Amino acid sequence: MSLSRMNLGMRFRICSATVLFLATLLVAAPQSCVAGNPQAVRQSGVAGGFYPSDPKALTAMIDDLLARASSSQPPIDDPILAVVAPHAGYQYSGPVAAYTYAALKGRKFSRVVVIAPSHFEYFDFTSVYDGDAYATPLGEVRVDKAFAAQLAKMSPTIQLSSRGHTPTKEGAEHAIEVQLPWLQRVLGDFELVPIVMGEQGYEKSRALGVALAKLIQGQDTLIVASSDLSHYHPYDDAVKIDHKTLNALQEWDYFSMSNNFQARIWEACGGAPIVAAMIAAERMGANEARVLKYANTGDVTGDHSRVVGYSADVFLKTQGGKPAGKPFSLTGREKSELLALARKSVEHAVREGKIYEADASSSELLNQERGAFVTLKKAGELRGCIGYTSSLKPLYLTVRDTATFAALRDPRFHPVSASELPQLEYEISVLSPLRRVLDVRQIKVGQHGLLMKNDTHEGLLLPQVPVEQKWGRPQFLEETCAKAGMRASCWKDENTDIFEFTAVVFGDAQPQALTPETPLTPQPPGRPAAQEPGSPPH
Repeated sequence: MSLSRMNLGMRFRICSATVLFLATLLVAAPQSCVAGNPQAVRQSGVAGGFYPSDPKALTAMIDDLLARASSSQPPIDDPILAVVAPHAGYQYSGPVAAYTYAALKGRKFSRVVVIAPSHFEYFDFTSVYDGDAYATPLGEVRVDKAFAAQLAKMSPTIQLSSRGHTPTKEGAEHAIEVQLPWLQRVLGDFELVPIVMGEQGYEKSRALGVALAKLIQGQDTLIVASSDLSHYHPYDDAVKIDHKTLNALQEWDYFSMSNNFQARIWEACGGAPIVAAMIAAERMGANEARVLKYANTGDVTGDHSRVVGYSADVFLKTQGGKPAGKPFSLTGREKSELLALARKSVEHAVREGKIYEADASSSELLNQERGAFVTLKKAGELRGCIGYTSSLKPLYLTVRDTATFAALRDPRFHPVSASELPQLEYEISVLSPLRRVLDVRQIKVGQHGLLMKNDTHEGLLLPQVPVEQKWGRPQFLEETCAKAGMRASCWKDENTDIFEFTAVVFGDAQPQALTPETPLTPQPPGRPAAQEPGSPPH
């Protein structure tokens, strides 16, 4: 069994707090007759378990939750292009989902695209429902079959299919269904595009997001990503994990989100739908991600031992974009602490042959998850450089790891010897979150580093490199393409994503800079390759 299939199977088992209801609620998708024509209607599979099966009770429950959420949040005036809502039983996730849908009250959308994960069935494509309607106790919602057919033509990874939509012997997929009564109450009449993602890798999310953006432009269409967050951790641990995800969401760093979801460092059973929705919304002009509400099952049940996290999020097209936050910076003491840790980590690993066991830092900033690179030089020449591009670990542990790997596992050099230790110079680059470049003219040489990705090709150059090499912007783009193992003009390819970032750079001696040959992270032992995104060194 492949690793992706095994990981998907694990997600199937954990992805909903109320998944045990499903076994007794399976209902086959029968044919109904409208105007004499047989219709393929996907009937409710979880009514009576995840939400009330009685229309009056369901309406009353939704309206009450919406009223409470509306009274607790200010109205949003800006256009909403996409949203995230949880998909567990209403008794658990309803108080959070209500914030998403309360924000939509009074808005008009003729079409809603709902993107969900597959909890019970594995398939290696994105499945757009090939039937005619989805049914809930509040009535049938027609499928926009013309839009669905167009979408399936946009990418070989997208297909018209009933996979992931109709019930199987393992269960009835609930992640789309539970969103529909909310939409019916808030929007009234609309057409539906139901999508279930069988795989959750970045390329599948990107293909769907790009396709949706191309088809939706200028139309009154809403995208709903259906997802819960972390599953079955103690309350305080869940809050920490979930806020890492939500911080990245607000920073619009969906690339790191995707990598960390795949590596199971962060958790969201609908992680790929969230990433796809963000990619689509960004390409349609959204420029701010806002978290409206976060809670978990412990807030409802009082049981804090094993909780499931939920969030309500919106992606907005605002006039000025998200206000700039305070730039990330480190004090002189924090920089000295990291440099000392890098040196101690290398010396311990070289002399003792094992990873240095670092004590937790007393600095709040050094305990935040951040990507970073550590560069080693000897007599002014590069001796090793390794980095984590994503926020995998607290910064102090990231520096410990990458310093060790730079000394011992940079594949271009033999491992550092004990006799070389006194001669090493250290430089640390702490990275900001990644943000896709919308216009290459935004790239500022000397301020921005670049990460280039196209399918399996990926390469990164730090902000110091073009300054050291005296490159202008065009050559910086071309050299990053070369770093990713692609032709020099790859940055012009519509299938290439260019991500920019900044870095706080400090070292033993200034100024220092990395060479263009700086590699990305090789895979440390015991970790899946997806955890440390990178390209082979060149």
